[in-house]
Amino acid sequence: MSVLTFERKQDGELWSETELHTLLTTLKAALGSGDGRGWETGVTEKGDLQFYLLGPLPDQACELCVSRIAGRYVLEDGTGQFLFEHRSLPLVALHAKAAVSPRQWSLVARIALLWFTVRHTMHDKFEPFLVESEELIVHLAPKLAGFA
Repeated sequence: MSVLTFERKQDGELWSETELHTLLTTLKAALGSGDGRGWETGVTEKGDLQFYLLGPLPDQACELCVSRIAGRYVLEDGTGQFLFEHRSLPLVALHAKAAVSPRQWSLVARIALLWFTVRHTMHDKFEPFLVESEELIVHLAPKLAGFA
């Protein structure tokens, strides 16, 4: 989902400083990553407030959206898929933080991939030598036994 900036009417309700502070402090790791991520506020066509977490420059596509609809906060991802809903903004912000935080599974996947690559390489490169060594011992063992 891409965010387009339109001129806003100033007669509507705005995000309170407390709400913005809650969202910004919770998402400070994502915003402070130095890759040009940003945030923006907006209003839906029905006048509901929205907070957008924008991706890195130059595109700055929407990664997360928090909407305040009738006293409830709704969290959606960048494609508009529903993630979480609650009356507590700090709880919604924690879910937003979890949605943008780097996944620990990617590290686990990398370690597993490295393990399987090393194992496959060992199997392909060294097993032929071991098999040939066994065949050599099978053929030479009777002749060596004759010397003993």
